[in-house]
Amino acid sequence: MKPAARLTALSLFAGVFSALTSASAYAIDYPDAAASDPIKLGWMVGSPPPPARIIRFADGSYYQFPALRWSFSNFRQLMPTLNVSRGLAAPSVLAQAPDNAIDALSFNTTDNQSLTWSQSLAATYTDGIVVLHRGKVVYERYFGVLTPQGQHAAMSVSKSLVGILGATLVAEGKLDPAQRVDHYVPELASSAFGDATLRQVLDMTTGLEYSEDYANPDAQIWAHANAGNPLPKPKDYRGPRSYYEFLQSVQAQGRHGEAFAYKTINTDVLGWVIARATGQNVAQLLSQRIWSRLGMEQDAYFSVDSIGTPFAGGGFNAGLRDMARVAEMLRNDGQANGEQIVPKAVVDEIRGGGDKAAFAKAGYGLLQGWSYRNMWWVSHNPNGAFMARGVHGQSLYIDPQAQMVIARFASHPVAGNAANDPVTLPAFAALAQHLLQQP
Repeated sequence: MKPAARLTALSLFAGVFSALTSASAYAIDYPDAAASDPIKLGWMVGSPPPPARIIRFADGSYYQFPALRWSFSNFRQLMPTLNVSRGLAAPSVLAQAPDNAIDALSFNTTDNQSLTWSQSLAATYTDGIVVLHRGKVVYERYFGVLTPQGQHAAMSVSKSLVGILGATLVAEGKLDPAQRVDHYVPELASSAFGDATLRQVLDMTTGLEYSEDYANPDAQIWAHANAGNPLPKPKDYRGPRSYYEFLQSVQAQGRHGEAFAYKTINTDVLGWVIARATGQNVAQLLSQRIWSRLGMEQDAYFSVDSIGTPFAGGGFNAGLRDMARVAEMLRNDGQANGEQIVPKAVVDEIRGGGDKAAFAKAGYGLLQGWSYRNMWWVSHNPNGAFMARGVHGQSLYIDPQAQMVIARFASHPVAGNAANDPVTLPAFAALAQHLLQQP
C-alpha cells in the first residue's frame, strides 16, 4: 500500500469510529439485528468473496457497520495477534440446567419501554450470551457468525482482565500500589505517568492530556491508534510507532488522584509495568495465571502493535464460555476447580469499590452511585453487582447475591455503552431478580 493509501485507511478508520461514537450516531436509523445479520449479508463467503463482501483491516472496512458484525468474531483473520494458551489440561465441565422461562421474562428499560429478555438481545445486537446460576448454565444463545467454538472481541473487558493481573501482583507484594510509575518504567519519567502512583493508574484517577472523544479527529485517541497500528507507516510519518513510544509522549493535565477519568492508556501503562515486574507480557501472564488454570475450552488472543506488544487496553479476544468461567471464578472469591486462582483479597477489593466521589465527577448519568476499582466497574447496588465493560456491548456481569454471572458479546452499531445500558442494565437486574426466586 502506498503511503497516501495508508493515510487514507487511517483517516477512514478515524471517520468510521467517529461516526459510530459521536452523539449524532444515536439518531442514525441503523439496520436492526435481523437486517444486519452477517450470515444473511454474506460477508467473506467465497473463494474469494465477491468484492462488495470483502472486509479488510487496511482500508478500515472492518469497522464499518454492518461489516463489523462479522469482524468482531474474526479479528484473528484480519490482523496480527498473540496467543493466550489454555494449556494442555482437559476443559472443565459446565453443568447445564436450562431455564426455559428466561426468554419470556419482561422488564422495563430506563425509558420505560417494555421488553422481554429475548427481545432485548436483538435490540442490543447481541452476538452471544451465557448465563450461569450457581455455577450451572441456565441460558446460552449465539447469533450471527459467533458460535460456541468461536472467539469474539472483548474490547475494554480486556482492561478488567489486566486489572486482575495487576491487583494480584500487588496482593503478592510484587508491585506496590503507592509506588510511582517511573519506579517501574523509567522511560515514563518525563511523561504524565511518571509521578502517578500505580494505584492511580489502576483506578484511572490520573491527570492526563488525553481525549477519547472519537468525534474529534484531533483527539489523542487517534495518535494512540496510529502508534499501535501494525501496518507499515508512511515514509513521512514522524509520530510514535508503538504503544510504548506513544505512552512516553503523554502529557499531564490536571492533578492525579482527584477524579476518575476513563482513559484506555492507563491500562497500557499497567501492562508495561506488569511486563517489567514479571518479565512476561500480559498475554503470557494471563495464560500462566488464569487461562491455563480454569479449564478453558479455547486459547484466547490479543491483537498487537508492530513490535508485538499486546494491546492491554482493548485487544483481547476469547470464547464466550471461557469468559463465563472467569466471571464464575470471581463470584466464588477467586476459586475454581479446587484452586485459589486469584487471591480472595483481590476480589474483595474489587467488590468493595473505589472512590464514589471521584467517579461521580466523570458524569455517567446511567451509572450514578457506581465506582471504579482495579479496572472494574462496581455498581454498589443491593446485590453487590460489579462489571467488566467494553464498547459495542461487551460485558461480564457478576451478581453475588443472585449467584449469577453473565458473559455477553455484541456488535452494537454505536460504540458507547450509553446506547446499551438503558436496555442491558435493567435486563440484567430483572434476570437477577428472577433467579433469586428460584429454589
